[in-house]
Amino acid sequence: MKTMHRRDAARHGGVMAMSLLAAAAAVTALSSVPVPVAAAARVTSLNARATAVVPTGKVPTTPVGKQLEWLLGIAPRLPLSTKEISAHFDAAFLAQVNPAELNQALESLGPPGSVTTLLGLSKVAATSLVALVQIGPSRYSVELGVDGAGLIAGLLFKPAASGVPHSWSQVDKQLTAIAPQVSFLAAKVGSNRTCSAVHSKLAGTPRPLGSMFKLFVLGALANAVHDHRISWSQKVAVTAAIKVGGSGTLQNSPDGTKLTVEQAAVKMISVSDNTAADMLLNLVGRVGVEAQVRAWSSHASLDIPFLTVKEMFALKYHDFPAMANHYLALSSSQRALYLAATVDRVPASAEQSASLPRDINSIEWFASADDLCRAFTGLAKFQAEPALRPLGTVLSTNNGGIGLSASTWPRVWFKGGSEPGVLTLGYLARDNRGQTFVVVVLTEDTSKPVQESAAVEIQALDVISGAFGLMG
Repeated sequence: MKTMHRRDAARHGGVMAMSLLAAAAAVTALSSVPVPVAAAARVTSLNARATAVVPTGKVPTTPVGKQLEWLLGIAPRLPLSTKEISAHFDAAFLAQVNPAELNQALESLGPPGSVTTLLGLSKVAATSLVALVQIGPSRYSVELGVDGAGLIAGLLFKPAASGVPHSWSQVDKQLTAIAPQVSFLAAKVGSNRTCSAVHSKLAGTPRPLGSMFKLFVLGALANAVHDHRISWSQKVAVTAAIKVGGSGTLQNSPDGTKLTVEQAAVKMISVSDNTAADMLLNLVGRVGVEAQVRAWSSHASLDIPFLTVKEMFALKYHDFPAMANHYLALSSSQRALYLAATVDRVPASAEQSASLPRDINSIEWFASADDLCRAFTGLAKFQAEPALRPLGTVLSTNNGGIGLSASTWPRVWFKGGSEPGVLTLGYLARDNRGQTFVVVVLTEDTSKPVQESAAVEIQALDVISGAFGLMG
């Protein structure tokens, strides 16, 4: 019955949308259960200095961006009051679509329980943008425009095509469109928490990870909590020395700001906060993280010494390529000394911007899709311990916009990452029958940035969603 209701609603909403389009504005309903905009960003950029890389779900702080953010949050308040509608739509729009018609359209396609997710943005201009959103099982392209006063002057929701593959051959075909170098793994997790590949492509090939390296930091933290060396409730402080740019918000916090280890871990994973990652890496120690990499990765030698975000930024965005080349010419033990003596002393203000890939095959964090499956399953094993239950919250706060049905997939863990030339996505999901699966996509392009438009990220998400459907 729910499926029939959803289909009927979609059909009715299409008629409503067409009638409003004839009046120069068209709307369809947002969901009754919106996803917070901050949690909707799937791939968080490692490096904000890389101008071609931005979080896909990051809404601009412009008048049109503010109206989009408002639209994504109105579902719990439907129907809207005339006063609220008048505060957001201009008079010309409301002269053609009155508040009652607007509310009817907004409610027509939002069956209770649907989830609304911001999937991406494109054609972002000063007074207009196009957003891709998912509402329950359906995707919509949202064309939004504002007038000189920042009020909504045009609004159009229209269905967006979905490219979820329905066979492994389609998965392989769609992977080739994402980037020139791609690794893929779809695996079932056994009762002993080992990964058994169902379908794969170069799953044993190590590739740059971007922010997915934070899974290894989280694993080292879990080990420390397990051994009673660190507690979830102990406090860590934000200092000027630890702050690092790129994704996250702690870099903007006042010096001396304190938060618990658990809060820092949530930020490190859910919004890929780089400052939180370096705080926790320093807390558990480089040696501790390297030990965790050895436990889960077949390519641990590539990650020694294990870089902090600040170190990676300094090597790639300060005096490049001189400092990077000097570092690469050193042995592993010499590199560690060079990091402490020289690289760690580079101030953030000395770093420069870049938009093209820089040494993504030599100065990064590395693992294969197989290694990352072991990381996800290793974290699942940790999370089964009562003292490590917070890992579930840490890894599930942001589901990466995958759009899997919550009733079918009650547990979804996510971590992704990016920098110019690198785009990575990894998920662990457990279905309502108790089966657990992992899907990982690792991409790289040494010549140009992996295209991180909404369309390309959606291609990757389609492949991942399709893989879960084929296994589940």
